[in-house]
Amino acid sequence: QVQLVESGGGLVQPGGSLRLSCAASGLIFAASAMDWYRQAPGKQRELVARVTTTGNTNYADSVKGRFVISRDNAKNTVYLQMNNLKPEDTAVYYCNRPIKPLDWGQGTQVTVSS
Repeated sequence: QVQLVESGGGLVQPGGSLRLSCAASGLIFAASAMDWYRQAPGKQRELVARVTTTGNTNYADSVKGRFVISRDNAKNTVYLQMNNLKPEDTAVYYCNRPIKPLDWGQGTQVTVSS
C-alpha cells in the first residue's frame, strides 16, 4: 500500500526551528523526486521545496535560505529542516512526488507564534 506519513510539526516561536519528516512506503522511493508543500488556512496548497533523485534541490523564494530539503533513500524518508521560522510559515505541511502524485497524507501542522 502506497502511503505518505508526515511528522515533526508543532508550535514554535518566531526565529525557531523545526525538522519535518515524511516516510514513504509502497513506492520505489529512490526513483522519485520528492516535494514538500504547505497549505495555510484559506489559501491554496503551494510548493515549498523539491529534491530530485540526484539530490538537487529547489526552493520557493519565500523559504530560500531558511529551509533545507534532504532525503535518505535507505529510510525512504524526505526531510525539511526549517530555520528562522516566521508567522507566515504557519500551515499544514505535506509531502508528495511531482510525477504521478500519490494520495495526500494527513500532513503535519506547523504553527509559528509568540
